Amino acid sequence: MSRAEPPRSGAELADETEGIVAFWTELSLPGLFDVHTHFMPKNVMDKVWSYFDSAGPLTGSVWPISYRFAEEQRLEVIRGFGVRHFTSMIYPHKPAMAAWLNSWAADFAARTPDCLHTATFYPEDGATEYVEQALTSGARIFKSHIQVGNYSPNDPLLDGVWGALSDAQAPVVIHCGSGPAPGTHTGPEPIAALLQRFPELPLIIAHMGMPEYGDFLDLADRYRNVRLDTTMSFTDFSEASAPFPKHELPRLVDLQDRILFGSDYPNIPYPYLHALQAVRRLDLGDDWVRAVCWGNGAALFG
Repeated sequence: MSRAEPPRSGAELADETEGIVAFWTELSLPGLFDVHTHFMPKNVMDKVWSYFDSAGPLTGSVWPISYRFAEEQRLEVIRGFGVRHFTSMIYPHKPAMAAWLNSWAADFAARTPDCLHTATFYPEDGATEYVEQALTSGARIFKSHIQVGNYSPNDPLLDGVWGALSDAQAPVVIHCGSGPAPGTHTGPEPIAALLQRFPELPLIIAHMGMPEYGDFLDLADRYRNVRLDTTMSFTDFSEASAPFPKHELPRLVDLQDRILFGSDYPNIPYPYLHALQAVRRLDLGDDWVRAVCWGNGAALFG
């Protein structure tokens, strides 16, 4: 696929929607719960897509966007798939950006009731204050992108942030694994150090911690509030470069109640349906798939 490839056609979407609805209907689910989707201000999303198109160093290869639509169409498509609850994962890459993103996300959540009110932060003066303000205004999930933000989760400027999030038990989807390309502060060691200081912190390790899967599963074993999301994991795209170790599959069953489905919609280089099929083909049982694709998210967010 080339970087100029157009988004999925109407006929392709119709076929895919039918397949996705059949997927969750056959499991007797009310729909899907996706904890890792991206809705952003248009100028930010355009820059993200431009970066993917350029095969930048954080992606390592050309990365076609399968659902490159305007916001309203993206909402129509994901709702048509039967995704009942989703998020607006936002993240800053520099100071003086997070508070503005939070303001946008609060407005988006107010006009999009099926989207969990999402917020973010960056190590900077005032971070604790705007995170507390986001919590007061109803934020239910936060995003931390250590790779793109290029910051240490143990930066002292974030101590108040982690404390506030731990006290509020507000889950944080955190991109901290070293995939698709390592960053200065990625990997399990900084997160282990963070959890030693904030052991009740409710982290959701994005992408199953790819490629350091086992190390992040160890942290989930050690800390009861650590969860993982399936975003891009187990798909053909990721298995080609960072395969999930087969010997770790039994641990996914042991952690059945702490793994949540995530897609990275719309910024994925393959159909949404494939992400669901990749979860199911692990052959860990229908109860496991039900928990991952609906039950765990519904339980965590009520």
